[in-house]
Amino acid sequence: MIRLALVLIFLAGGLAAQDSPETEPPMDYERLGKILFALDPEAQPQGPGFALTLSDVPVLVVTDISTDRMRAMVAVRSADELSKEELHRMMQANFDTALDARYAIANGIVWATFIHPLSSLKKDQLISGLAQTVNIAATYGTSYTGGAIQFGGGDSNELQRQLIEDLLKKGEEI
Repeated sequence: MIRLALVLIFLAGGLAAQDSPETEPPMDYERLGKILFALDPEAQPQGPGFALTLSDVPVLVVTDISTDRMRAMVAVRSADELSKEELHRMMQANFDTALDARYAIANGIVWATFIHPLSSLKKDQLISGLAQTVNIAATYGTSYTGGAIQFGGGDSNELQRQLIEDLLKKGEEI
């Protein structure tokens, strides 16, 4: 997943040559599509959005022009048998490690999502949000992380540190 983040950052740099931050036009459906097709040339328009694959993960991006919103989504698992502990851990991650992506539940499915106003969305924000969404889907059940950094003050750092300590303790026996 870190490789995905690095690839998307690299692509963002390449696309940045086309639009500098000062002259970057507002995001709209057409511009969003151009960026998504740069990330996945086999992306497909689908209704008011797109279906694409990033790092072998299917991603849906939906727009709603009337409310000026966009949503990137990755289906993670069924929510039917979600335990209280799993739900609690997802909410902890939403606070500190999911970054701009979030775990959500809708229609009986746990989703990894990135939601943003469409017109003010910058290209680099979109690419970063997509990478974070794929990362939290891929790390569900383990580190629940959006990628590179972690917002302080939450529970995740201690939980992740505990995992390291547990593994180190097991390693002492070898």
